[in-house]
Amino acid sequence: MAINDPVGDMLTRIRNAQMRRKGTVVTPGSNQRARVLEVLQAEGYIRGFTVADFGAGRSEFTIELKYYDGVPVIREIARVSKPGRRVYASVKNLPRVANGLGVSIVSTPRGVMSDHQARDANVGGEVICTVF
Repeated sequence: MAINDPVGDMLTRIRNAQMRRKGTVVTPGSNQRARVLEVLQAEGYIRGFTVADFGAGRSEFTIELKYYDGVPVIREIARVSKPGRRVYASVKNLPRVANGLGVSIVSTPRGVMSDHQARDANVGGEVICTVF
């Protein structure tokens, strides 16, 4: 079965696994997903992820979810830019999540990065998702 929105599928898998208090979740691999996971790891929302390569261009990510006193670190994770409606923002209009406590993940010409990194680099781009 083909997935129309790979990043949205990954975010939903993370959300569902945290509702069931799972320690890890497995998702198919792609470069875009890897970049989003790197940002989530750098911001401290997930413990980490590992790559399992099956050859012939197929791979899987095993994502280690993070909890604090039994409560998921990620309170809310939402897809912003969807295949049917892309959302772009200039550096001045990058969204602030929870008054700066959360993170927007942005795909820029310089790569996928968090909103505060994009402001520091003075670049805008496609707003992939928001995390709080």
